[in-house]
Amino acid sequence: MKLSKDTRSFQARLGYEFKDPELLIRALTHPSVSSPTREDNQRLEFLGDRVLGLVMATALLDHDKQATEGQLAPRFNALVRKETCADVAREIDVGSVLKLGRSEMMSGGRRKLALLGDATEAVIAAVYIDGGFDAAQEVILRLWGDRVGAVDEDARDPKTALQEYVQARREPPPSYVLVERSGPDHEPIFTIAVRLQDGTEERATAGSKRLAEQAAAKTLLENLVK
Repeated sequence: MKLSKDTRSFQARLGYEFKDPELLIRALTHPSVSSPTREDNQRLEFLGDRVLGLVMATALLDHDKQATEGQLAPRFNALVRKETCADVAREIDVGSVLKLGRSEMMSGGRRKLALLGDATEAVIAAVYIDGGFDAAQEVILRLWGDRVGAVDEDARDPKTALQEYVQARREPPPSYVLVERSGPDHEPIFTIAVRLQDGTEERATAGSKRLAEQAAAKTLLENLVK
């Protein structure tokens, strides 16, 4: 199979040349355009998630030989979560070569965090199948760059950290309230408030509820521990 010019450019950005280009095409094919004769990337995504996890776990052990499991687990979660995969996808412009159905294209699918993260995992699996574990490991470590060394000592997500903070003080868990949704349907903006029992509150705005909740929790926790 001959790759299009755009896909060849993406392959160059990825830094890996496929022996079987069909694997790359499948990794970039969203379920919205799959058919009996065209496989989508869901099965590859499943495999790529596991390959990424093994590479990151190994990299963390190599980077910090004294870290405990309790220290390693939150760092690992920060490195493999969908947001990080989507950040990597944006750096190599996965969105420009995704094969999407019309409805997904119209709703801004090329910018959606979940689609970008899933496609990155699928591409990782395609490299693994095409070139083996060593090839996949080389691609992952290069794309993730200094993230392994720079991941925070305490990489727990802010919602978890906030909940643990209030529980340690024998207080009820925080609540999250949708304050406002704005913007077009294909690119909504959410404002979320996180509130404690005593009325303490912080708000944040982001392109997804989850990101807004995380941002609000982070700000509130930072204010509580000042």
